[in-house]
Amino acid sequence: MNDREPSGRLLRVWTPEDRAFWEAQGRAIANQNLWISIPALFLAFAVWMVWSAVVTKLPAVGFAYSTDQLFWLTALPALAGATLRIFYSFIVPVVGGRRWTVLSTLSLLLPCAGIGVAVQNPQTPYAVMLLLAALCGLGGGNFSSSMANISFFFPKERKGSALGLNAGLGNLGVSSVQFMVPLVIAAGIFGWFGGEPQTIATADGGTAHVWLQNAAFVWMVPIVVVSLLAFLMMHDIADARSSFAEQAVIFRNRHNWIMCWLYVGTFGSFIGFSAGFPLLIKSQFPGVDPLEFAWMGPFAGALIRPVGGWLSDRVGGARVTLWNFVVMVLGVLLALQFLPDPGAAGSSGSLTGFFLAFMLLFLTAGIGNGSTFRMIPVIFMDECLDAARGRGSETEANAVREGNRQAAAVLGFAGAIGAYGGFFIPKSYGTSIAATGSPHAALWTFIVFYLSCILITWWFYARRGAARPC
Repeated sequence: MNDREPSGRLLRVWTPEDRAFWEAQGRAIANQNLWISIPALFLAFAVWMVWSAVVTKLPAVGFAYSTDQLFWLTALPALAGATLRIFYSFIVPVVGGRRWTVLSTLSLLLPCAGIGVAVQNPQTPYAVMLLLAALCGLGGGNFSSSMANISFFFPKERKGSALGLNAGLGNLGVSSVQFMVPLVIAAGIFGWFGGEPQTIATADGGTAHVWLQNAAFVWMVPIVVVSLLAFLMMHDIADARSSFAEQAVIFRNRHNWIMCWLYVGTFGSFIGFSAGFPLLIKSQFPGVDPLEFAWMGPFAGALIRPVGGWLSDRVGGARVTLWNFVVMVLGVLLALQFLPDPGAAGSSGSLTGFFLAFMLLFLTAGIGNGSTFRMIPVIFMDECLDAARGRGSETEANAVREGNRQAAAVLGFAGAIGAYGGFFIPKSYGTSIAATGSPHAALWTFIVFYLSCILITWWFYARRGAARPC
């Protein structure tokens, strides 16, 4: 049998940089793995964010939790997911992409089943609810392993588009869960199997039945189906195997830490803005129901992420990232202009202007997610190829494999560091409001941070004579 032909679900030789191989069979196999990875990542993001939708209904169904306790239930999935991403960053080359996609997707059944049972009993201990919130972090962790896995399948010039599609369509799980939960909890769609309804008070003084457990149960069948598809149709790549020690070389490379910093500015902003936007609107524009329109920001940011990867494949990731951060600075300045002025009595600000400014920030965060994740594979592939150039074809082939391994590890690790924005951005709003009475200080801090990202991107990657143009 030709070594280039798949052996079961194991690809013994995988050379996507070989144009003939790519056109003959590589493209079809890579796309097959991508289009199964996307729904798996979509479900991971949905489970990661489902707790935020459930928490808003807990007091209505009889859970006597304080505001601070509810905040921790909302924040814990972000903290757990970001931390798990650090470990998930390195797992694909150790276990295999197909195997890990199956296992990590099936793991999402744990929080779904647990939440579905726990919310039916208001006497459930708070410690159990905290544990279930932390288990939702399994969904957040999946991002790093998913992106690392997909990066192995595509040649350098197509990585931006492929990673943008994987992450962008996967990120839609964040906004989609906000659509699904109000719909599925309104009816007993699972019959007797789904449990008894809870009674809540309505705005007109009456009562209504809800099935809050459906918010978690509704994801369980899709999780099983997608896991089965991954088991039957995805592939492991033999050349992608490596130990943690072999991948740990990235910690000695300055570009790993630089790209982590830049990714905090892009994905950290996206997930942090997503988590804090509704509460920020509510605190600054009282009387408004932010849940009616706050979903539009995460939706737009996720939808445009593939455009960031696609654009970077054509004009360069560093150039797109640089100008993207410039626009993000302008977006924050606009948001500041439309906030109520805490020093002016009667100042009410402009909700429309503030919303549009943040829509710009969501769009640029999404584009930046795609462009930074296109930069990483190029930087580390070029680093390895430059070290091997002129030392023979075998050495250069090994350099390609090493470049892919390092890039995959950095993609995952940067994703882990960036995810902490899901906790720290909304927390910075709260700290600023508590200390000064407004979120202005937090927003000015964001501007300073984005200015540092502009300078770093220009110096290391975008200027003439940069250390590693990409």
